[in-house]
Amino acid sequence: MAGLLNIKEASEWATSDIIFALTVEDIQYEAREVLKRELTNEEITIVKKGLAWGLLTNIDTVYNTIFKEMI
Repeated sequence: MAGLLNIKEASEWATSDIIFALTVEDIQYEAREVLKRELTNEEITIVKKGLAWGLLTNIDTVYNTIFKEMI
C-alpha cells in the first residue's frame, strides 16, 4: 500500500463498508495531545507511512486474535 486512502478513495476502491478510517484531523488531534502542536505536511506523510506499515505488518495476528475470541 503506497499510502492510506482518504474516505472518498476508500469508498470507490472498497467493495463493502469501511470498517476503520483515520482522518488527518484525527492524527492532528493525537499530535496536539502528545506533542502539544500540529504536524507539518511532511510529518503527516511520515504518519501515513508509519500507520500503513504498522497496520499491515501484523494483520494476520490481529485477525487470528479476533476470530479466536469469536470461537
